[in-house]
Amino acid sequence: MGMRALLRIHGQISHRDFLPGLSVGPRTQVQAGTLPKPSIWAEPSSMILWRSPVTIWCQGTLKAQEFRVDREGSTAPWYTMKPLEPGDKAKFPITHMTEHTAGRYRCYYQSPAGWSESSDPLELVVTGFYRKPYLSALPRPVMTSGGNVTLLCGSQEGFSRFILTKEGEHSPPWTLDSQQHRSGDSQALFPVGPVTSSHKWTFTCYGCYRNSPQTCSHPSDVLELLVTGTADTISPSQNKSDPKSGAANTISPSQNTSDPKGASHPQDYTVGNLIRISMAGIILVALGVLLFQVHHSSRGTHDAARR
Repeated sequence: MGMRALLRIHGQISHRDFLPGLSVGPRTQVQAGTLPKPSIWAEPSSMILWRSPVTIWCQGTLKAQEFRVDREGSTAPWYTMKPLEPGDKAKFPITHMTEHTAGRYRCYYQSPAGWSESSDPLELVVTGFYRKPYLSALPRPVMTSGGNVTLLCGSQEGFSRFILTKEGEHSPPWTLDSQQHRSGDSQALFPVGPVTSSHKWTFTCYGCYRNSPQTCSHPSDVLELLVTGTADTISPSQNKSDPKSGAANTISPSQNTSDPKGASHPQDYTVGNLIRISMAGIILVALGVLLFQVHHSSRGTHDAARR
């Protein structure tokens, strides 16, 4: 059949999505082995924009001779790869991520002792189908090391669930069912912490519907938490939530500065101060002019009386 991977979709064979280099064979039943299960992850992420590339990685032991990956619920043949140096992992590239390649994947490896256990599931989700949600930190995105924070993801789209991802991690993203806010928005609260200054805390969230959980929205604006020893100052780029918002039931899209229409509060205060200073200056100048005119008029009256 050659070295080109085939993907069976609804009874059809497609050559569109997997790169050359993957060998494919007839589907056979693999008995769960006693070898340690491999690790599975996706790069750059398990949340992939429609038509963008993604690579599935499977890592086992140094004695692995072959790696296999399959998609849950698919009748397609196994996709197999020989291990890369030093011999403990293999990669399975997908050139174009679509709703057809989204799904739950598992991988296995074979060694002289037999087959390994199945890996934990990896859920690939295709994104870019709906408008992006908003993301904010409660009470604010600046905190001391060791503290906890709640991240709020919400939308007016009525999503059934939200997915939160942390940049730079291969671990599965957080998924929560949504709750309806009194404003009509669907929202989810993600507790995060304790946070430390030794790591970067950068997050994005997505909205999805229950009837198509593996096709989701565009990503929210990125939210980065600033972890310091003291949290005395917040720059405009760091403040992505309303500092007055202390609880989830006070949040609405208009209060969330991850919305590109929002403006940061420090900038608002600076502009307000400039306006007040300018108005005070104008008033002082006007008073000076009036005093000068009164003084000049009074002096002219005295001079006329003397004559």
